[in-house]
Amino acid sequence: MTLTCTAPPTGPIVVPRALHRLEATPQTTHWGYFDAAMAPALMVDSGDLIHAQALTHHAGDDPALMMDDAMHRVWRETPESDRTPGVHIMTGPIFVRDAKPGDMLEVRYLGMQPRFRFGSNLAAHWGQLYEDLGARERVTIYELDEGANTAQALYAYDVPDKYLIPGRITHCPECDRQRALAGVRVPVRPHLGTAGVAPDETGRVSTVPPGLHGGNIDNWRIGAGATMYYKVQVDGGLFSIGDPHISQGDGEISGTAIEASLDVLFQIILRKDFSFRSPLLETPQNWIVHGFGDTLDIAAKEASRDMLTLLTDRGLSTDDAYSLLSVAGDMAVTQVVDGKQGVHMRIRRDMFPITRT
Repeated sequence: MTLTCTAPPTGPIVVPRALHRLEATPQTTHWGYFDAAMAPALMVDSGDLIHAQALTHHAGDDPALMMDDAMHRVWRETPESDRTPGVHIMTGPIFVRDAKPGDMLEVRYLGMQPRFRFGSNLAAHWGQLYEDLGARERVTIYELDEGANTAQALYAYDVPDKYLIPGRITHCPECDRQRALAGVRVPVRPHLGTAGVAPDETGRVSTVPPGLHGGNIDNWRIGAGATMYYKVQVDGGLFSIGDPHISQGDGEISGTAIEASLDVLFQIILRKDFSFRSPLLETPQNWIVHGFGDTLDIAAKEASRDMLTLLTDRGLSTDDAYSLLSVAGDMAVTQVVDGKQGVHMRIRRDMFPITRT
């Protein structure tokens, strides 16, 4: 049997009818949650472009370098008691007209530009080796070299108290700065750690664990040039973005990436011609599925099952798809620090003849 397409057919270029600007303000952000009952911050039509600000909740690790007046306003006007049950600042939600449960949102990420030349990594108490390394938290501030597209550690400092209040602001001029990672340069690859639609649940849903709605997937490949497909769970989708990063490794083992605010340009296209259970990623080279679970074993099986579905839905027999995944499917750990463990599986698109509509 011939496989004609390894995933939902990539749609044609859609000429946008409008370009929307969505700034991150106290009125357009929600801190730590998705909520199906939220009023939208923006309403768009299928195909519209959105230029949105995504703020890192770790900007307070060095507010002099990573915050501006507008961000200080978000911090001031969002009470600590309202930053719950998760930690991420989400911009949105965006209501897509005519989007109904079961439809798909095709989100084409077109550009991600760092807002400042600095970012922060926190070795946090939820990190994989926190107890092994003395049960202490440590911040490393990185500086971007835009010309070289790399980041280099500027300094580091230890934090005496656990990161328990989202958006904690420390006073780096008063901290004991230490030299870190001398001479080491990290490739910069801006991406969104957290984005997704509102789950069909009552009340606030934490941004910390990833799920079928998207959320805190933490896959560094969700950057400019990538397309994500999210299954709509409530009318309008109520799509939000947040948790911006400028670099992260698979695993994210210390607890965070290099957290840094981004300006994000993306296009949302409403798709009613196919459905897929879990967040699906398309890159120029690969199709990537995501599995989540309480253990890596469960997450790996979820990813395998969804990739099997992706291939069998497009024409392969179950036996052929299973063989192909073993000989050509690449499985890796996405992250181990978000409550739910994350595993992704990718398969190269150029192995198959692709038909486009």
